Amino acid sequence: MAEKSYFFVIDGIDGCGSTTHSRLLAGYLESKRYKVHLTQEPSKSEIGKLLRRFLKDERIHPSTDALLFAADRSLHYFNEIKKKLEEGYIVISDRYIESSIVYQSCQSEEISVEWIKLINKFVAKPDLTFILDIDPQVSLARKTNMELEKFENLDFLNKVRELYNKRAEQEEYCVIDTDGVIEIVQEKIQKYVIDYLTK
Repeated sequence: MAEKSYFFVIDGIDGCGSTTHSRLLAGYLESKRYKVHLTQEPSKSEIGKLLRRFLKDERIHPSTDALLFAADRSLHYFNEIKKKLEEGYIVISDRYIESSIVYQSCQSEEISVEWIKLINKFVAKPDLTFILDIDPQVSLARKTNMELEKFENLDFLNKVRELYNKRAEQEEYCVIDTDGVIEIVQEKIQKYVIDYLTK
């Protein structure tokens, strides 16, 4: 059982496998007898549900997306993540603030990274952030047309991938190539996490 709480995030472009690897990591840590809480963004709140609709609507301005994500994240953090951390859980979130920083700033030159940081200033930073790196052509091939959101096209995702990798270098996030076999990718994530927990 964990002696203290930890907050881990798995992020990356759409189709990178963040949902799959968040679930696999949670299951692995539970098998090691850690208390684990798995969550995701957008959250299951009413704001999160609204966001999921808006992400398919190209008429919605990127600033609206950014503000809604910040509102959903604040609710998510204070009502769920923070409470679980206080109870001694390892919290794993499928996406978090980096998704907003990267996607919304890439959607519009009017939206800066600093502004997105500002509207998210009330939520805590994760202990570890993983960026799953993948060729956008591969990531798009994993999704059906019914699943695609308004920003899921090759040119835009190449821009998003570039900023994710730039941010990862600046913030010293762990970048993992996820083009390959799921089991091998997950082993790399597990090793990094266990090394962090036992250091």
